[in-house]
Amino acid sequence: MDLKSGYPFWAVRNGLMQAFPALQADLHCEVLVLGGGITGALIADHLAAHGHDVAVVEQRDIGWGSTAASTALLQYEIDTPLGELARRYGLEAALLAYRACDHAIDTLATLAGELHGVDFENADSLYYASRRRDLGPLIEEFELRQRHGFAVDWYDAAGVQAHYGIAAPAAILSHHAARMDPYRMTYRLLARLLAQGGQVFDRTTIDHLTAGPRKVVARTSDGVHIHCQQLVVAAGYASQHWLRQRVARNRSSYAFVTDPLPPEALGAARDTLLWETARPYLYLRSTADHRLLVGGEDDAVDVPARRDALVDRKARRLATKAGRLLGGRPLQPTFAWAGTFAETADGLPFFGTHRQWGPRVQFAMAYGGNGITYSTIGASLLCAAIERRRHPLAELFGFQRLG
Repeated sequence: MDLKSGYPFWAVRNGLMQAFPALQADLHCEVLVLGGGITGALIADHLAAHGHDVAVVEQRDIGWGSTAASTALLQYEIDTPLGELARRYGLEAALLAYRACDHAIDTLATLAGELHGVDFENADSLYYASRRRDLGPLIEEFELRQRHGFAVDWYDAAGVQAHYGIAAPAAILSHHAARMDPYRMTYRLLARLLAQGGQVFDRTTIDHLTAGPRKVVARTSDGVHIHCQQLVVAAGYASQHWLRQRVARNRSSYAFVTDPLPPEALGAARDTLLWETARPYLYLRSTADHRLLVGGEDDAVDVPARRDALVDRKARRLATKAGRLLGGRPLQPTFAWAGTFAETADGLPFFGTHRQWGPRVQFAMAYGGNGITYSTIGASLLCAAIERRRHPLAELFGFQRLG
């Protein structure tokens, strides 16, 4: 599956950080993780920390799929607002999901501190109204979050302008967000897995799975067999290949990054993640080397050649929008790219078993704008499932909510 177009900044900046071998002989392990992106790396690391024998296989080079195209805005806010999620599943379930995402940022901070060199930085998150008609839902969202203990502030139009230099009707400021380099995090996690006795193989394509009552056998395109007790399918948006039931729709998102800029040119994005109420939404953040990273312009294109042709045009539109937001500053894309992402109907991920495959195949489909925080939650959720422990989010994040 061709998951990206153009020149994703993380891959250009970091290159291939570490070589991993292709699998060339039959293998036995307790847990096989199918997918060597940030989702698979977080899950494999968590399982290894709990004493499981883990192997990871990736069909490309490690981190070269959607991870390389991720913009890595780490927020507890889900693309579906808290109020809307509460109306769909009840307030208790909605709060559980939001609080889990909130806690996931702390978990990622701890991991970043252990691994070093992943450009993790804490930040605020400013969610601003794109239009005056968005004020009512935004006020409702602010009051709901504040009432239930989230650290948020309200800014009216004058406050947004005075504090952030942004012309917007109003905004919610959240005091718990972060940013990082997801590509470096993936390599650091998998390097640690190797040091702890796990195994990592890239350029290894799985083309057939057999799931029985006691084990799963995965066959590679070269005829090599992997025997495992549990399989975790963490292949990003290619995971849908293994399910007959369609659980999400693929879309394309576009992004660019500038050259390093002086602090004043970064504006409010210097230490704050910016995103808007409009859908699809514009979002901005800075990088550790003081570049401006801008994304958005999502569309329903799922044909790589068409997506490729749109990258430059979409980057110019994003530059115009972001420059206008930051007070009319001209912005010049240095690297621009597009990536595939999947969108579920409710903005929530899918973790756990599916009736098509039975109890020994776990899926990790961290879809939506919260892929990295979802993956962090999914690591503990799937570990609990493998160890036959209950997890409070197993039902809400499971396939059973599809009916």
